[in-house]
Amino acid sequence: MTQTATALSTDAQTAIAEALNQSVAETAVTTMLAQNFHWNVKGMAFGPLHDLFQKIYEDHFIGQDDLAERIRAIDAHAEGTLASMIKRSKVAEHDGHASDKNMIKMMQDAQETLAATIAGCGELAAKYGDTLTEDLCIARGQVHEKFAWFLRSHLA
Repeated sequence: MTQTATALSTDAQTAIAEALNQSVAETAVTTMLAQNFHWNVKGMAFGPLHDLFQKIYEDHFIGQDDLAERIRAIDAHAEGTLASMIKRSKVAEHDGHASDKNMIKMMQDAQETLAATIAGCGELAAKYGDTLTEDLCIARGQVHEKFAWFLRSHLA
């Protein structure tokens, strides 16, 4: 049965908001990681990697906003501090001192982590009948899987 955000039980709202906040945190850290790599990439593949990292951070900035707004739509609190996001995220920060291949691998790993986290959030939303959150998670998961594929292709 499909439920509207206002019809979610307190337990459902809490669980879904927690999963969405995890997704926002990892998206935010990955956004900054991509921007850092965009600024600092060097080497023969500078041009295409500079452009790819920019596409990633621009997409992720919008994505984190969509996820956070979904948290608010279900009447929960969107965590918005960088400190809490860094602490919560399974994606680690990096100082940007890395070879282009290491940057690609780190970004691929971040995309795969994000895809898995967001898929889990979508499964949780489906369990509670929150199809709008589930749909958002499916769409975001597809984006992260596509970016992971692009990055894996650079390393092949």
